[in-house]
Amino acid sequence: MDKSIKVKQNSKNINAHSCTYGALMTKNASQPSGQWPTAADQSLEQWQKAASKSAPNGNPDALGWDTPDGIHLKALYTKNDLEGLPYVNSLPGFEPYLRGPQATMYAVRPWTIRQYAGFSTAEESNRFYHKALEGGGQGVSVAFDLATHRGYDSDHPRVVGDVGKAGVAIDSVEDMKILFDGIPLDKISVSMTMNGAVLPVLAGYIVAGEEQGVKQEQLSGTIQNDILKEFMVRNTYIYPPGPSMRIVGDIIEYTAKNMPKFNSISISGYHMQEAGANQALELAFTLADGKEYVKTALAKGLDVDEFAGRLSFFFAIGMNFYLEVAKLRAARMLWWRIMKEFNPKNPKSSMLRTHCQTSGWSLTEQDPYNNVVRTTIEAMAAVFGGTQSLHTNSFDEAIALPSEMSSRIARNTQLILQEETNITSVVDPWAGSFMMEKLTQEMADAAWEIILEVDQMGGMTKAVESGWAKLKIEAAAAQKQAKIDSGSDVIVGVNKYKLQEESLVDVLVIDKDMVRNNQIARLKDIKAKRNQSQVDKALADLTAAAENNTGNLLDLAVKAIRLRATVGEVSDALEKVYGRHRADTQKVTGVYAAAYDSAEGWEKLKVEIAEFAKEHGRRPRVMIAKLGQDGHDRGAKVVATAYADLGFDVDMGPLFQTPEECARQAIENDVHALGISTLAAGHKTLVPAIVAELKKQGADDIIVFVGGVIPRQDYEFLYEAGVKGIYGPGTPIPASAKDVLEQIRNNLR
Repeated sequence: MDKSIKVKQNSKNINAHSCTYGALMTKNASQPSGQWPTAADQSLEQWQKAASKSAPNGNPDALGWDTPDGIHLKALYTKNDLEGLPYVNSLPGFEPYLRGPQATMYAVRPWTIRQYAGFSTAEESNRFYHKALEGGGQGVSVAFDLATHRGYDSDHPRVVGDVGKAGVAIDSVEDMKILFDGIPLDKISVSMTMNGAVLPVLAGYIVAGEEQGVKQEQLSGTIQNDILKEFMVRNTYIYPPGPSMRIVGDIIEYTAKNMPKFNSISISGYHMQEAGANQALELAFTLADGKEYVKTALAKGLDVDEFAGRLSFFFAIGMNFYLEVAKLRAARMLWWRIMKEFNPKNPKSSMLRTHCQTSGWSLTEQDPYNNVVRTTIEAMAAVFGGTQSLHTNSFDEAIALPSEMSSRIARNTQLILQEETNITSVVDPWAGSFMMEKLTQEMADAAWEIILEVDQMGGMTKAVESGWAKLKIEAAAAQKQAKIDSGSDVIVGVNKYKLQEESLVDVLVIDKDMVRNNQIARLKDIKAKRNQSQVDKALADLTAAAENNTGNLLDLAVKAIRLRATVGEVSDALEKVYGRHRADTQKVTGVYAAAYDSAEGWEKLKVEIAEFAKEHGRRPRVMIAKLGQDGHDRGAKVVATAYADLGFDVDMGPLFQTPEECARQAIENDVHALGISTLAAGHKTLVPAIVAELKKQGADDIIVFVGGVIPRQDYEFLYEAGVKGIYGPGTPIPASAKDVLEQIRNNLR
């Protein structure tokens, strides 16, 4: 009875509202039927007056957001913000390509779904690629293990903890043939993230194609071949910058002449943002790198139109949604501007085409299913920005290598965007937005200022060699981490809205011994069956070409790989001349403290550290180190910076140390504690090894703590191995510092 009464009352209300609307329309009976009434004229001053009633301190100008790039994102934009913008009326497919390099963009062909993956062995990776292609993937993107990146064969003693971790192990063309078994390389494009050992790996792909019956001119895809960013952030280099740039030039030259469908370089900003760069820094350094590669190719005697149309780019897409859309739009406009300097005749030479990948750094270990939402938002930003292909990260990558289930969710995120949302129907839907057009220009202006600064230094190679570019990124990373640790930047599930109890997520486990043993057995088999004298001659030719600066190094690498030379042997042939690059271990100072010191507990912790120094006659001394071939040093650098700002005496170990080398340095430097940063799944091998080595060298009183990407399932294993503290992603650095200080105090009692 009560329910029916309510329904009748609601019905009366509906009718009443209808009558009111009818009366309004009657009052405007002079207008044609169905036409909307004219809105009253409004001014910006009227809005400011209305907004001041609810704005903080009555100031509407205080609304909005100051971005890390130094741009103020206003709360309100109007048509006045479009005044003076030079390319607001441009169209897609036309200069300056602000709205996209193709006229129809996704309305005819959606972006390519290209999921980056590599799992332990070539067999396992091949199985994954087949399933991904059957499930809607449209290209293959290969992740190599760190041993391969650094030009070591799997039997090298320096890579015991790295083989098959964070990617697939490739030692020879036989591995490459297994990797692409049943995948027609004349039909499926292949992207390979490879920079250090780029010569033997690209040569292996070319020869695998030949032995599949595919000619070089039929191969399509991309090799990253972006060595400059390796010296800034990712650190999977082998040779110093000068020789490395020669290799880049030789690859551009070879592919321009022999592989017209293949992109000779993917100029990458992705790893810069992952290392801490804000959007403007990422954009500026990426385009400045691109400019340097163009000059390198021109110095080889190539015409700009021979190669520029096959250059591609690679950007990260993080959680700053508006900035990421604007960044991609600005990138096309700026690249067009840069290429105008080189007078290309072919319009394609000035078009920026890009692959994008959602952020791995934004993924959280805590409440990890939130990462599905984060990846979806980031994927939408990439699509609204006009990317040509996209990889979406799996939600469990802050914990371990992605599982098959999480990889499927990541791929389906893109399929849903393509198939269910109709986003693809409209070309550049943000065009004409007061906010987006203004923000795009501001992003372009901020990046251009940095590019001019790089030019004044003599170009990006000089900026990289000086260490300036790396320090700029590390300062941005330290500032960002401090804002998260202090709570001023919110990360849901990490520093706000936290779960009372975290549940474990099933993770992919790699049998490291099985993978390495299989690779070593295959290496022995290859070496037993090949013509060793022919291999020796081919490797000697490579060494001579490097020494005399003659020939094309990729051409010579292809000849050596055909004869079954290994990745390590080709790399060693060049290392005899070029040597291995060793990076400086500079770190920024004061940046973390400046962004954090207003947070509760900072000054108290500084006082405790100062009291320790008075009591013991010296400050607590820690060494932060990376072991094995894991060059991702953002976490290590930020921790070192923050600990130093707190008052610790901090040493940084050089990259790529063995446990023996690391233990020796820690002992020589007389440290109280040794912190190991690990992001590439080698912790179960390398961390117990460093604990054992300290004991072997008589220094088991040095405390070992660990930070990075470590599944909680492995914590007990590491504690049993002798680790005193484990600090996973999302741990505030001051909290870890307080715990380390307490451990040192307890150890000295």
